[in-house]
Amino acid sequence: MQKMKNLVFAFLVMFLMGSCSEYHKVLNKGKNAERYALAERLYKEGNYEKAIPLFEKVIGPYAGKPQLERIQYMIAKSSYETEDYSLASYYFTKFINNYPKSSKLKEAAFLSAKSYYMSAPKYSIDQQDTYKALEAFQDYIDNYPGSELASEANKYYKELTYRLELKDFEVAKQYYHTEYYVSAIAAFETFNEEHLGSVLKEDALYYKFRSSYELGMNSALVKKRNRLKDAKTAYEKFQKSFPESDKMKGMQNDLDQIDKEIISTNKQMEKLLENNN
Repeated sequence: MQKMKNLVFAFLVMFLMGSCSEYHKVLNKGKNAERYALAERLYKEGNYEKAIPLFEKVIGPYAGKPQLERIQYMIAKSSYETEDYSLASYYFTKFINNYPKSSKLKEAAFLSAKSYYMSAPKYSIDQQDTYKALEAFQDYIDNYPGSELASEANKYYKELTYRLELKDFEVAKQYYHTEYYVSAIAAFETFNEEHLGSVLKEDALYYKFRSSYELGMNSALVKKRNRLKDAKTAYEKFQKSFPESDKMKGMQNDLDQIDKEIISTNKQMEKLLENNN
């Protein structure tokens, strides 16, 4: 029995070595037709990692030929399946541009957008791939509104939009926490202008008010009154948009302090004018 097991094991080793030897032989010295045939077989078997180098070898020789459409699609899909999303997005985009009438166009359009999505970093890092993914998903939604993947595309689009919103919000919030209140106010204003309908709108308006409040309360006398009035305006905008917010109670206390400070500031200004006269 043990002898039989050893024979089976030896046969398997020889078979695998032979298969590996065949692969490298075709990869390095095979004819283009052999490489293409083996690449397609490996692709169908799900052996994408081995298929990719073979596809890369035949892309050039098959340029301008009918087979290139299938080759470009398979290498794009192979890159996607091996989680090389940057390469996948490159090949899918190239496929879409080269073959706008392909039967695989709809699938390629979705996977192109999905590849950009998968390679997009978290919100705190450069968002170049995020913008590309948003554009690709928007194109897909516009071109295939009735597709079975349209709802999934919309989901990814909303997630990526939130990622960009969160990045801008955190930049503005950082200004607030580091007490750069003028910059914080400007950043939150820009946020509210550029991200209409954002789920972060309530927090953005709140921190704009807090920034205006801190800036006004800690300003020099000559600037204090106008800045406190700006803080009141920020309060009113928040109240109009979110009258039922649980933040209103604390903000009302801040508003009372603002009103008291304005009265005090007016008195100080009047006294200063009297002394100057």
